[in-house]
Amino acid sequence: MPDDIILLLRRAGFGPTAAEAGAARQLGYAAALSGVVAPAGPDVGATSAPVPDLGPDPFVRLARPTDAQRAEGDRRRTEQTVLLARWWLDRMTVADHQAVEKLVFFWHGHWATSVAKVRSPQLMLGQLRTFRESRDFAELAHRMVLDRALVYWLDGQHNKKAAPNENLARELFELFMLGVGQYSERDVKEAGRALTGWRVALDRETLISDPQHRDTGRKTILGTTTTFDARTLVDLLLRQPSCPRFIASRLWFRYASSTQPIPERTREAMAAAFPAPMAMLRALFEDEAFRATRGTMVKQPVEWLVGAMRNLGIRPAAMPEQVFTQIYWALEALGQRPFAPPSVGGWPAGATWLTSAAAQVRLKIASTLAGLLPPAPLTPEAVAHLLCVDRWTDRTYAALRDARDPRLTLTLGLSSPEYLVT
Repeated sequence: MPDDIILLLRRAGFGPTAAEAGAARQLGYAAALSGVVAPAGPDVGATSAPVPDLGPDPFVRLARPTDAQRAEGDRRRTEQTVLLARWWLDRMTVADHQAVEKLVFFWHGHWATSVAKVRSPQLMLGQLRTFRESRDFAELAHRMVLDRALVYWLDGQHNKKAAPNENLARELFELFMLGVGQYSERDVKEAGRALTGWRVALDRETLISDPQHRDTGRKTILGTTTTFDARTLVDLLLRQPSCPRFIASRLWFRYASSTQPIPERTREAMAAAFPAPMAMLRALFEDEAFRATRGTMVKQPVEWLVGAMRNLGIRPAAMPEQVFTQIYWALEALGQRPFAPPSVGGWPAGATWLTSAAAQVRLKIASTLAGLLPPAPLTPEAVAHLLCVDRWTDRTYAALRDARDPRLTLTLGLSSPEYLVT
């Protein structure tokens, strides 16, 4: 049973500390699961990572910026984006309600939106607040279809009655709510009409309504004909039987296995708890099929980094600025920088992360983290306890035993298959 508890804590959050693992083992699986998906009281750890004040977007008052103003504005936006990422990585690390924080990270990959195109970190922070504040998937979907960052990312501000743009509608069907094969091209075109008439402005907290560009005519979507708009379109998609089953499958893909298909019984149990994501996760973690996925998930780079910082008691907020900046851009080299997914499909999963180039970058980050700790003797057994690894293979144990110094021992442990794969 202890193995199952460690599996739960690794998958539901970013990985337990040794103290958290010990406490969960004392509770047993059922009680530990309840504590994970229904945490009691406020998140005390998260309160030590208050949201930063980014200030206004540098381009708010620049209608026609000069080249010099544009360069300075881009520089400030980069600074604000790094500050935002540093705060979020810090909060992931110190949050006591790990499953809540992991779910926010899941939504970031699900409704994948990149600051590389959106440009404004203020819009990205607004989207992150929506992930955190929404009570369930129904509320989240209604808010996201009018989210400024997502609308800009998918060209929704160009979607007008006279020139419909289908990007947001297409991804709403395919990637966000229903999945492939659950709609027709006509459904996408008609849904695009339902989403016309919105504009993004950097100095507004919400989208601006443009009634003159809104298509108020009747549309036929998924067999229903009415004067659809953004709200009633989302209502229609939420009523589709494929919606809860699709969200269940996406949760399985990120929390259970990216290689094994979700069993039908598991999917139906999760779908029955829709639209409450924590209830859906409880159904997943209670299922024997979840425990059978041990050893099938490769940690995404952000999961690996945050888990390592939690294990070592290191906070991004406490790092020297130069060290954090080095780690931040190393995440880019690993292929997963916060707020910058490669496409609307989000980040890949599985063995994609296990390249030789990535291994070298991980070793460098692991060495940097190990170098932030005071020197102390470390045996392979001590490293296993610190990193909550059940056991080393003979090959890894030999490498740890023969390491020349404690920093190298810890670096190798953080980069080991036993730590990378859950």
